[in-house]
Amino acid sequence: MFRIYTAQSLGEKWVENYQKSSPIFACVLGFTKTGLIPGISAAGATPTARKYTAIADAEFLINGVQSTYHYSLPPLNQGISPVFITRAILEACEIPIYLFNAGLPIPPAVPSIDLGGNSANCLTTGKALPLPLVYALFQQGINWGEKLRKNITNKYLILSECVVGGTTTALAVLTGLGINATGKVNSSHPKCNHKQKEFLIKKGLENAGNYNDFNTINSFKLVASVGDPMQIVVAGMAISASVEMGVMLAGGTQMLAVYALIKSINNMSQYEANLENIIVGTTRWVAEDLTGDTVGLAESIGTVSLFATKLNFSDSSYQQLQMYEQGYVKEGVGAGGAAIAASLSFAWTQEKLLKTIENLINKYKS
Repeated sequence: MFRIYTAQSLGEKWVENYQKSSPIFACVLGFTKTGLIPGISAAGATPTARKYTAIADAEFLINGVQSTYHYSLPPLNQGISPVFITRAILEACEIPIYLFNAGLPIPPAVPSIDLGGNSANCLTTGKALPLPLVYALFQQGINWGEKLRKNITNKYLILSECVVGGTTTALAVLTGLGINATGKVNSSHPKCNHKQKEFLIKKGLENAGNYNDFNTINSFKLVASVGDPMQIVVAGMAISASVEMGVMLAGGTQMLAVYALIKSINNMSQYEANLENIIVGTTRWVAEDLTGDTVGLAESIGTVSLFATKLNFSDSSYQQLQMYEQGYVKEGVGAGGAAIAASLSFAWTQEKLLKTIENLINKYKS
Protein backbone atom coordinates (compact mmCIF):
# COMPACT_ATOMS: atom_id res chain seq x y z
CA MET A 1 0.00 0.00 0.00
CA PHE A 2 2.95 2.34 -0.46
CA ARG A 3 5.62 2.90 -3.07
CA ILE A 4 9.22 4.07 -2.82
CA TYR A 5 9.89 6.63 -5.57
CA THR A 6 13.50 7.66 -4.95
CA ALA A 7 16.60 6.20 -3.27
CA GLN A 8 15.08 2.72 -3.46
CA SER A 9 17.76 0.83 -1.52
CA LEU A 10 17.79 3.41 1.27
CA GLY A 11 13.99 3.20 1.49
CA GLU A 12 14.01 -0.59 1.56
CA LYS A 13 16.54 -0.55 4.39
CA TRP A 14 14.34 1.87 6.33
CA VAL A 15 11.35 -0.45 5.89
CA GLU A 16 13.41 -3.43 7.02
CA ASN A 17 14.54 -1.56 10.13
CA TYR A 18 11.17 -0.16 11.20
CA GLN A 19 8.31 -2.25 9.82
CA LYS A 20 8.13 -4.20 13.09
CA SER A 21 8.10 -1.00 15.12
CA SER A 22 5.11 1.07 16.16
CA PRO A 23 4.82 4.75 15.20
CA ILE A 24 4.27 7.83 17.29
CA PHE A 25 2.82 10.89 15.61
CA ALA A 26 3.84 14.51 16.13
CA CYS A 27 2.16 17.44 14.41
CA VAL A 28 3.87 20.83 14.39
CA LEU A 29 1.51 23.74 13.81
CA GLY A 30 2.59 27.06 12.41
CA PHE A 31 1.32 30.08 10.54
CA THR A 32 2.66 32.48 7.94
CA LYS A 33 0.87 35.58 6.73
CA THR A 34 1.83 34.36 3.28
CA GLY A 35 -1.23 32.12 3.62
CA LEU A 36 -3.51 35.18 3.66
CA ILE A 37 -2.57 36.25 0.13
CA PRO A 38 -5.64 35.81 -2.13
CA GLY A 39 -5.39 32.65 -4.21
CA ILE A 40 -2.20 31.37 -2.62
CA SER A 41 -3.83 28.32 -1.00
CA ALA A 42 -7.00 26.23 -1.19
CA ALA A 43 -6.71 25.14 2.46
CA GLY A 44 -9.66 27.33 3.38
CA ALA A 45 -12.03 29.04 0.96
CA THR A 46 -11.10 32.59 2.06
CA PRO A 47 -8.07 34.32 3.62
CA THR A 48 -10.04 34.72 6.87
CA ALA A 49 -10.90 31.02 6.94
CA ARG A 50 -7.26 30.10 6.32
CA LYS A 51 -6.24 31.97 9.45
CA TYR A 52 -8.06 29.27 11.46
CA THR A 53 -7.26 26.17 9.38
CA ALA A 54 -4.39 24.87 11.52
CA ILE A 55 -6.25 25.59 14.75
CA ALA A 56 -9.36 23.76 13.55
CA ASP A 57 -7.35 20.86 12.14
CA ALA A 58 -5.54 20.51 15.47
CA GLU A 59 -8.81 20.36 17.38
CA PHE A 60 -10.21 17.67 15.10
CA LEU A 61 -6.93 15.74 15.09
CA ILE A 62 -7.00 15.47 18.89
CA ASN A 63 -10.74 15.20 19.62
CA GLY A 64 -12.21 13.72 16.47
CA VAL A 65 -15.95 14.03 16.03
CA GLN A 66 -17.63 16.19 18.70
CA SER A 67 -21.09 17.68 19.08
CA THR A 68 -19.60 21.17 19.12
CA TYR A 69 -16.23 22.70 18.26
CA HIS A 70 -14.35 25.75 19.46
CA TYR A 71 -13.08 26.14 15.88
CA SER A 72 -14.98 24.28 13.17
CA LEU A 73 -13.12 22.97 10.15
CA PRO A 74 -13.12 25.73 7.53
CA PRO A 75 -15.08 25.08 4.33
CA LEU A 76 -13.04 24.23 1.23
CA ASN A 77 -14.02 25.14 -2.31
CA GLN A 78 -13.60 21.47 -3.20
CA GLY A 79 -12.72 18.35 -1.24
CA ILE A 80 -12.42 17.77 2.49
CA SER A 81 -9.65 18.37 5.01
CA PRO A 82 -6.90 15.72 5.03
CA VAL A 83 -7.22 15.68 8.83
CA PHE A 84 -10.06 13.18 8.31
CA ILE A 85 -7.55 10.72 6.85
CA THR A 86 -5.07 11.26 9.64
CA ARG A 87 -7.55 11.21 12.51
CA ALA A 88 -9.29 8.08 11.24
CA ILE A 89 -6.01 6.15 11.10
CA LEU A 90 -4.52 7.42 14.38
CA GLU A 91 -7.77 6.76 16.24
CA ALA A 92 -8.23 3.23 14.89
CA CYS A 93 -4.56 2.25 15.33
CA GLU A 94 -4.29 3.98 18.73
CA ILE A 95 -1.16 5.86 17.66
CA PRO A 96 0.03 8.38 20.30
CA ILE A 97 -0.19 12.03 19.24
CA TYR A 98 2.07 14.93 20.25
CA LEU A 99 0.80 18.37 19.23
CA PHE A 100 3.24 21.30 19.06
CA ASN A 101 2.45 24.99 18.61
CA ALA A 102 5.46 26.48 16.80
CA GLY A 103 3.74 29.81 16.10
CA LEU A 104 -0.01 30.37 15.66
CA PRO A 105 -2.06 33.59 15.77
CA ILE A 106 -4.40 31.95 18.29
CA PRO A 107 -3.54 29.03 20.61
CA PRO A 108 -5.23 25.69 19.82
CA ALA A 109 -8.36 24.84 21.81
CA VAL A 110 -6.87 21.45 22.68
CA PRO A 111 -3.83 20.55 24.80
CA SER A 112 -0.60 21.30 22.95
CA ILE A 113 3.06 21.92 23.69
CA ASP A 114 3.77 25.63 23.27
CA LEU A 115 7.26 26.17 21.86
CA GLY A 116 7.19 29.93 22.37
CA GLY A 117 7.10 30.79 18.68
CA ASN A 118 5.34 33.47 16.66
CA SER A 119 3.46 33.51 13.39
CA ALA A 120 5.68 34.46 10.46
CA ASN A 121 5.34 37.65 8.49
CA CYS A 122 4.63 37.29 4.79
CA LEU A 123 7.77 36.01 3.05
CA THR A 124 7.68 38.95 0.64
CA THR A 125 8.96 41.16 3.47
CA GLY A 126 12.25 39.26 3.59
CA LYS A 127 11.81 39.42 7.36
CA ALA A 128 9.58 36.47 8.15
CA LEU A 129 10.85 35.76 11.68
CA PRO A 130 13.33 37.30 14.13
CA LEU A 131 16.65 35.43 13.88
CA PRO A 132 16.94 34.85 17.66
CA LEU A 133 13.50 33.20 17.57
CA VAL A 134 14.60 30.89 14.74
CA TYR A 135 17.56 29.72 16.82
CA ALA A 136 15.28 29.28 19.87
CA LEU A 137 12.75 27.24 17.90
CA PHE A 138 15.52 25.08 16.48
CA GLN A 139 16.77 24.37 19.99
CA GLN A 140 13.23 23.47 21.05
CA GLY A 141 13.13 21.00 18.17
CA ILE A 142 16.49 19.53 19.18
CA ASN A 143 15.32 19.17 22.79
CA TRP A 144 12.01 17.55 21.93
CA GLY A 145 13.58 15.20 19.41
CA GLU A 146 15.94 14.06 22.16
CA LYS A 147 13.07 13.61 24.65
CA LEU A 148 11.08 11.50 22.23
CA ARG A 149 14.15 9.50 21.28
CA LYS A 150 15.07 8.69 24.87
CA ASN A 151 11.60 8.09 26.29
CA ILE A 152 10.06 6.06 23.48
CA THR A 153 11.91 2.94 22.36
CA ASN A 154 11.28 0.51 19.50
CA LYS A 155 9.20 3.08 17.65
CA TYR A 156 9.60 5.45 14.73
CA LEU A 157 8.56 9.09 14.71
CA ILE A 158 6.13 10.55 12.17
CA LEU A 159 6.71 14.31 11.97
CA SER A 160 3.81 16.14 10.32
CA GLU A 161 2.82 19.78 9.83
CA CYS A 162 -0.07 22.11 9.35
CA VAL A 163 0.93 25.46 7.85
CA VAL A 164 -1.36 27.19 5.35
CA GLY A 165 0.78 28.72 2.62
CA GLY A 166 3.60 26.38 3.60
CA THR A 167 4.35 25.12 0.09
CA THR A 168 5.23 28.70 -0.82
CA THR A 169 7.61 29.17 2.12
CA ALA A 170 8.98 25.73 1.25
CA LEU A 171 9.75 26.89 -2.29
CA ALA A 172 11.39 30.01 -0.86
CA VAL A 173 13.69 27.96 1.38
CA LEU A 174 14.52 25.50 -1.40
CA THR A 175 15.34 28.37 -3.75
CA GLY A 176 17.45 30.08 -1.09
CA LEU A 177 19.39 26.85 -0.60
CA GLY A 178 20.28 26.86 -4.29
CA ILE A 179 17.98 23.98 -5.27
CA ASN A 180 16.23 24.28 -8.60
CA ALA A 181 12.64 23.83 -7.44
CA THR A 182 11.01 26.04 -10.07
CA GLY A 183 7.86 24.36 -11.38
CA LYS A 184 8.40 21.31 -9.16
CA VAL A 185 6.49 22.10 -5.99
CA ASN A 186 2.89 21.20 -5.23
CA SER A 187 -0.07 23.07 -3.80
CA SER A 188 -3.59 22.41 -2.53
CA HIS A 189 -4.91 23.71 -5.87
CA PRO A 190 -5.63 21.16 -8.62
CA LYS A 191 -3.16 23.05 -10.81
CA CYS A 192 -0.22 24.51 -8.92
CA ASN A 193 0.00 28.30 -8.93
CA HIS A 194 3.70 28.35 -9.85
CA LYS A 195 3.83 31.87 -11.30
CA GLN A 196 2.27 33.41 -8.21
CA LYS A 197 4.64 31.56 -5.91
CA GLU A 198 7.71 32.45 -7.96
CA PHE A 199 6.78 36.15 -8.04
CA LEU A 200 6.38 36.25 -4.24
CA ILE A 201 9.63 34.37 -3.62
CA LYS A 202 11.65 36.61 -5.91
CA LYS A 203 10.32 39.63 -4.02
CA GLY A 204 11.07 38.03 -0.64
CA LEU A 205 14.63 37.04 -1.47
CA GLU A 206 15.32 40.47 -2.95
CA ASN A 207 14.04 42.17 0.20
CA ALA A 208 16.13 39.78 2.30
CA GLY A 209 19.26 40.80 0.41
CA ASN A 210 19.27 37.80 -1.96
CA TYR A 211 21.19 34.55 -1.58
CA ASN A 212 23.75 34.30 -4.34
CA ASP A 213 26.54 32.35 -2.63
CA PHE A 214 24.81 29.08 -1.86
CA ASN A 215 28.01 27.52 -0.49
CA THR A 216 28.03 29.89 2.47
CA ILE A 217 24.30 30.19 3.10
CA ASN A 218 23.24 30.42 6.72
CA SER A 219 20.20 28.15 6.98
CA PHE A 220 18.89 29.91 10.06
CA LYS A 221 19.06 33.35 8.44
CA LEU A 222 17.29 31.93 5.40
CA VAL A 223 14.36 30.68 7.49
CA ALA A 224 14.30 34.02 9.33
CA SER A 225 14.06 35.77 5.96
CA VAL A 226 11.51 33.74 4.00
CA GLY A 227 10.53 30.66 6.03
CA ASP A 228 7.93 29.70 8.62
CA PRO A 229 8.20 28.51 12.25
CA MET A 230 7.31 24.88 11.55
CA GLN A 231 10.29 24.31 9.25
CA ILE A 232 13.03 24.96 11.77
CA VAL A 233 11.27 23.08 14.60
CA VAL A 234 10.79 19.95 12.51
CA ALA A 235 14.37 20.17 11.25
CA GLY A 236 15.63 20.24 14.84
CA MET A 237 13.36 17.38 15.93
CA ALA A 238 14.37 15.20 13.01
CA ILE A 239 18.08 15.85 13.49
CA SER A 240 17.91 14.94 17.17
CA ALA A 241 15.53 11.98 16.91
CA SER A 242 17.28 10.41 13.91
CA VAL A 243 20.38 9.69 15.97
CA GLU A 244 18.70 6.57 17.36
CA MET A 245 15.27 6.16 15.73
CA GLY A 246 13.52 6.21 12.41
CA VAL A 247 11.92 9.47 11.30
CA MET A 248 9.27 9.92 8.63
CA LEU A 249 8.85 13.52 7.50
CA ALA A 250 5.13 13.32 6.69
CA GLY A 251 4.31 15.74 3.91
CA GLY A 252 5.18 16.62 0.34
CA THR A 253 6.92 19.79 -0.82
CA GLN A 254 7.08 21.17 2.71
CA MET A 255 8.89 18.16 4.11
CA LEU A 256 11.26 17.94 1.15
CA ALA A 257 12.20 21.53 2.01
CA VAL A 258 12.72 20.52 5.65
CA TYR A 259 14.94 17.63 4.50
CA ALA A 260 17.01 20.06 2.41
CA LEU A 261 17.23 22.34 5.44
CA ILE A 262 18.45 19.42 7.58
CA LYS A 263 21.20 18.66 5.06
CA SER A 264 22.24 22.30 5.05
CA ILE A 265 22.32 22.49 8.85
CA ASN A 266 24.39 19.28 8.90
CA ASN A 267 27.00 21.05 6.82
CA MET A 268 27.13 24.27 8.85
CA SER A 269 26.65 23.35 12.52
CA GLN A 270 27.74 20.94 15.22
CA TYR A 271 24.44 19.09 14.90
CA GLU A 272 24.38 16.08 12.64
CA ALA A 273 21.37 14.02 11.61
CA ASN A 274 21.56 10.35 10.73
CA LEU A 275 20.16 10.86 7.23
CA GLU A 276 19.80 7.12 6.67
CA ASN A 277 17.14 7.13 9.39
CA ILE A 278 15.05 9.85 7.71
CA ILE A 279 12.54 9.39 4.89
CA VAL A 280 9.81 11.60 3.43
CA GLY A 281 6.30 10.12 3.30
CA THR A 282 3.41 11.62 1.34
CA THR A 283 0.42 10.70 -0.83
CA ARG A 284 0.45 9.55 -4.44
CA TRP A 285 -1.64 12.65 -5.23
CA VAL A 286 1.49 14.64 -4.41
CA ALA A 287 4.08 12.20 -5.76
CA GLU A 288 2.26 11.86 -9.09
CA ASP A 289 0.96 15.42 -9.40
CA LEU A 290 1.39 16.33 -13.07
CA THR A 291 1.31 20.06 -12.28
CA GLY A 292 4.51 19.69 -10.24
CA ASP A 293 7.49 17.35 -10.15
CA THR A 294 7.84 15.93 -6.66
CA VAL A 295 10.08 13.06 -7.70
CA GLY A 296 12.35 15.41 -9.64
CA LEU A 297 12.46 17.75 -6.66
CA ALA A 298 13.47 14.91 -4.34
CA GLU A 299 16.23 13.93 -6.77
CA SER A 300 17.41 17.56 -6.94
CA ILE A 301 17.81 17.66 -3.17
CA GLY A 302 20.01 14.57 -3.16
CA THR A 303 19.77 11.16 -1.55
CA VAL A 304 16.34 11.27 0.04
CA SER A 305 13.93 8.35 -0.03
CA LEU A 306 10.45 9.51 -1.04
CA PHE A 307 7.57 7.23 -0.05
CA ALA A 308 3.91 7.66 -1.00
CA THR A 309 0.77 5.82 0.05
CA LYS A 310 -1.22 4.14 -2.72
CA LEU A 311 -4.47 5.21 -1.04
CA ASN A 312 -7.14 5.73 -3.71
CA PHE A 313 -10.53 7.44 -3.41
CA SER A 314 -11.87 6.63 -6.89
CA ASP A 315 -14.44 4.21 -5.46
CA SER A 316 -15.41 6.33 -2.48
CA SER A 317 -19.08 7.01 -1.87
CA TYR A 318 -18.15 10.55 -0.82
CA GLN A 319 -17.64 13.15 -3.54
CA GLN A 320 -15.40 15.16 -1.19
CA LEU A 321 -12.92 12.26 -1.17
CA GLN A 322 -13.25 11.68 -4.93
CA MET A 323 -12.03 15.26 -5.41
CA TYR A 324 -8.58 14.13 -4.28
CA GLU A 325 -8.41 12.08 -7.49
CA GLN A 326 -9.00 15.32 -9.42
CA GLY A 327 -6.02 17.03 -7.77
CA TYR A 328 -7.71 18.95 -4.97
CA VAL A 329 -6.16 19.13 -1.47
CA LYS A 330 -3.71 16.21 -2.02
CA GLU A 331 -2.03 16.18 1.42
CA GLY A 332 -1.78 17.78 4.85
CA VAL A 333 -1.62 17.09 8.59
CA GLY A 334 0.54 14.03 7.89
CA ALA A 335 -2.21 12.22 5.96
CA GLY A 336 0.20 10.40 3.66
CA GLY A 337 2.53 9.45 6.49
CA ALA A 338 -0.35 8.12 8.59
CA ALA A 339 -1.59 5.99 5.69
CA ILE A 340 1.91 4.62 5.05
CA ALA A 341 2.22 3.75 8.76
CA ALA A 342 -1.14 1.96 8.71
CA SER A 343 0.15 -0.27 5.91
CA LEU A 344 3.70 -0.64 7.23
CA SER A 345 3.00 -1.32 10.91
CA PHE A 346 -0.58 -2.62 10.90
CA ALA A 347 -0.89 -4.30 7.45
CA TRP A 348 -3.91 -2.23 6.44
CA THR A 349 -5.29 -2.71 2.96
CA GLN A 350 -6.84 -0.17 0.58
CA GLU A 351 -10.26 -1.46 1.60
CA LYS A 352 -9.61 -0.99 5.30
CA LEU A 353 -8.14 2.48 4.82
CA LEU A 354 -11.09 3.65 2.74
CA LYS A 355 -13.71 2.11 5.04
CA THR A 356 -12.13 3.61 8.17
CA ILE A 357 -11.90 7.10 6.63
CA GLU A 358 -15.45 6.96 5.28
CA ASN A 359 -16.78 5.77 8.66
CA LEU A 360 -15.29 8.85 10.33
CA ILE A 361 -16.81 11.17 7.71
CA ASN A 362 -20.18 9.46 8.13
CA LYS A 363 -19.97 9.93 11.89
CA TYR A 364 -19.04 13.60 11.38
CA LYS A 365 -21.98 14.22 9.03
CA SER A 366 -24.61 12.38 11.07
